[in-house]
Amino acid sequence: MTLKQALSHARHILAGNNIEDAPLEGELLLRHTLKISRTQLYLDLNYELSPKQEEAFRRLIKRRLNGEPIAYITKHREFYGLDFYVDPSVLIPRPESELLVETALGLAQNHPPFIIAEVGTGCGAIAISLALSLSEVKIYATDISAAALKIALLNCQKHGVIDRVHLLQGDMLDPLPKPADLIIANLPYVKESELAQVNPTKFEPMLALNGGSDETERIHQLCRQVDSKLRPNGYLLLEIGQGQRRAVSAFLHTLFPNGKIEVVPDLSGTDRVISLSLTSQPELADAQPRR
Repeated sequence: MTLKQALSHARHILAGNNIEDAPLEGELLLRHTLKISRTQLYLDLNYELSPKQEEAFRRLIKRRLNGEPIAYITKHREFYGLDFYVDPSVLIPRPESELLVETALGLAQNHPPFIIAEVGTGCGAIAISLALSLSEVKIYATDISAAALKIALLNCQKHGVIDRVHLLQGDMLDPLPKPADLIIANLPYVKESELAQVNPTKFEPMLALNGGSDETERIHQLCRQVDSKLRPNGYLLLEIGQGQRRAVSAFLHTLFPNGKIEVVPDLSGTDRVISLSLTSQPELADAQPRR
């Protein structure tokens, strides 16, 4: 089997099983099998795979057909233009979460933060993306999962930010040693009764998806801690799920009646990020999703 034939075979099998982006996924699986770059792949499409390589490639395709996310198969996921190591102990970073990074960077243009706290860091994608864009800030990244923090540590080392992203194990803001200027969180917001639909194969950690019986249980838990963990003139940024804007905004208004609440939609127009400003001059910098 040549590389060209392998790509065609993978595309046919994956598309026939309703795998989105079948051509791209087939390419990624083949590159992972051979440990080569995209350029190397297309330099010689007539290259013949060895029987061992062909069998390894077929095994990866079978894993994908069994529902295993390709990010877990290849151990890689791109986020905000950066490559992150992932495994089943962490949630796979979603493109929509890049809006949290964009919004935080927009705020930093006019209100430079000194300390940022990210809650539920997982593989560390958000904290590391911010650290690489904001060289002067100190970032605390918390997670309740020790296994997740091991992955975040690997990614901090990979991207050279181990001295500025401080990983802390604990629930929500409990391990934070001091108040922050900006708190960022992408907490679980899937209703408990809908977890089987969102994660039917159970490859991703349920702990990182389960938002409780009313979807926003974890978000409410964090919001109750914010008052003692956010410095005066600070900001809170939350990623929310579809249809959760009203409930989360109302809860924040109850806790912080003098705070300013703004909502940033994602590229599809879905309300995705809620910003709470406690500043005396609550002016959120324009933060538009990258196009």
